[in-house]
Amino acid sequence: MTDEYTLMDSTMPNQPEPYWRDSFDVESFPILEKDLHVDVVIVGGGISGITTAYRLSEEGIKVALLEANVLLNGTTGHTTAKITAQHGAIYDELISHLGAEKAKLYYNAATDALNFIQNLVQEQNIDCDYTNEDAYLYTTTNTGVNKLQKEVEAYKQLGIAGELVSSIPLNLPVKSALVMKDQAQFHPLKYLSYLVGKIKENGGLIFEHTVCEDVKEGSQPTVLTKGGPKVTANSVVVASHFPFYDGGGLYFSRMYVERSYILAAKVPKDECPDGMYLNVDSPSRSLRYTMRDGEKLALIGGEEHKTGQGINTKYHYDALEQYGMELFSDFNIEYRWSAQDMVTLDKVPYIGKISRIHANVFVATGYRKWGMTNGTMAGLLLSDLILKRENRYESLYRPSRFIADPSIKHFITQNADVAKQLLKGKFDKSEKHPDDVQKEEAAVVTVNGKRAGAYRDAEGELHVVDTTCTHMGCEVHWNDGERSWDCPCHGSRYSPSGDVLEGPAKKPLKRL
Repeated sequence: MTDEYTLMDSTMPNQPEPYWRDSFDVESFPILEKDLHVDVVIVGGGISGITTAYRLSEEGIKVALLEANVLLNGTTGHTTAKITAQHGAIYDELISHLGAEKAKLYYNAATDALNFIQNLVQEQNIDCDYTNEDAYLYTTTNTGVNKLQKEVEAYKQLGIAGELVSSIPLNLPVKSALVMKDQAQFHPLKYLSYLVGKIKENGGLIFEHTVCEDVKEGSQPTVLTKGGPKVTANSVVVASHFPFYDGGGLYFSRMYVERSYILAAKVPKDECPDGMYLNVDSPSRSLRYTMRDGEKLALIGGEEHKTGQGINTKYHYDALEQYGMELFSDFNIEYRWSAQDMVTLDKVPYIGKISRIHANVFVATGYRKWGMTNGTMAGLLLSDLILKRENRYESLYRPSRFIADPSIKHFITQNADVAKQLLKGKFDKSEKHPDDVQKEEAAVVTVNGKRAGAYRDAEGELHVVDTTCTHMGCEVHWNDGERSWDCPCHGSRYSPSGDVLEGPAKKPLKRL
């Protein structure tokens, strides 16, 4: 992760910033300063938490929405914002592991989420750059052709409308492609900001910069915050990407964390086709467009890897840039950013009661790379569960489920990898001294004979931290692309000075 590497002849921005955040101002909210009592407290200001709060507030339920940072700045603010039931070549795999009935339920759930968004946008006339687009899975390899053929058979078995085509409007040697018609894309912050406005109108309370640390269980559970104020409610929803509260569900051992990368570049309008595209080959490549001032920005994504593991992250941006230059005669990068995604043992999200013993604490996590539909479905399902309504998807997403195949194999594989990374990091030391670190450079160094991490910022101030992750003791590695210390075991991320950026860690790295 710390290889020296410089992008040459590139328009790559120096700092990561998602297009969505830069192109739209999201309303700010105060920090929680006093105790509250509401019907439902929701932790997490992304698409899951906001959709849940919107649905409940529309039913007259008094909700409080708590966000540790600012609204829509987490995974939701770093998405590619595709709204589709085509979640990669997933349906053949789901049939083999879950059976046809549950595989069809998964498709129906994603389609219901798409329809919910589409109907709301149309009925409320929400200005969010919503367009219906066809979604394509494509391949440039013979192996990929076989994979797509299996997916076609799965579509037929499940009654999913899809069509196998031999070409797509991209400058690539495509051998086969599978299209799912009438999917969609939008500007997620514009859409969700409308929902935030409705939550306020309905009397909902929203707080930012309010870090939640624990849940005190009981018939009326209480969310405890870092600043001291607490929120008591009839129900608690944990929608904080990685659950800040585990509830005995052992989520850190039943999910792994991946990072992927996105570029937004101005390209010739006549060269960027409509539609959304995703390959089934490795490395992954995703393409969609968004309109800005009458021009097309191409959004290119891919290059996923386990957080804290792999090559220098700048290589991933470079690879996406090369892909963009192959597709378009002019590829002018204006934004770059990355996203962090949770992957469950069977690739189906955990949405529902956080564990079997909790009747009024709910969780939503593990969306892989499909947060727009899965996050919306979480809002629909959780609001139904809280309102005591039947929902046909409850058993599919139930967090306490255990599917022997593939869960046992993936559980063993992932936790063996954690053990490997834990041991590997303990022997990864450096003779470099903190004084040797230059401006805007980071390195693993040795302080008093122990492994440490040093970063010198642009002003020359040196930040030295203990590199032992505060979650379970793995050694973090420097992420040069995002300038963060990342844990290879469970995906926790820290700022150069050691503050927690993403969990499961709750405590900062020790400053030295």
